[in-house]
Amino acid sequence: MTQNASSALSSMLQTHPQIDKSPFDLAALTGCIEACFECAQVCTSCADACLGETEHAGHLTHCIRLNLDCADICTTTGRVLVRQTQPEMAVIRAQLQACLAACKACGDECQGHAEKMDMKHCAICAESCRRCEQACHKLLDGLSA
Repeated sequence: MTQNASSALSSMLQTHPQIDKSPFDLAALTGCIEACFECAQVCTSCADACLGETEHAGHLTHCIRLNLDCADICTTTGRVLVRQTQPEMAVIRAQLQACLAACKACGDECQGHAEKMDMKHCAICAESCRRCEQACHKLLDGLSA
């Protein structure tokens, strides 16, 4: 029997010996990690698609930069969040805030290209950035409660 990535991650987190000490709601944590890794992949793919837009390459330089920055920050955020042993909450909050900022900047840039230049790959990227931004907000809000 095979497990999809989502249930495997959830199962792994549920079996972690430190999960009972976690300050996170398990569903929100799992959702945020998944959103971060999805966003990283989508942003990387969008950067590559922007490179393929040869007639607009110069105009898309900033978008490509934001895509790659967002991908790196989302990957790092997911990796930091998946570790549950003795988390440093100030670091986690700062990482989530960095992820929010990167997703907002990238999502805004891609949304503009989706609307003004009808770039479908940028529309998909903007949606993924918004989902990740929302997941990070949800996790941060849960820490504040």
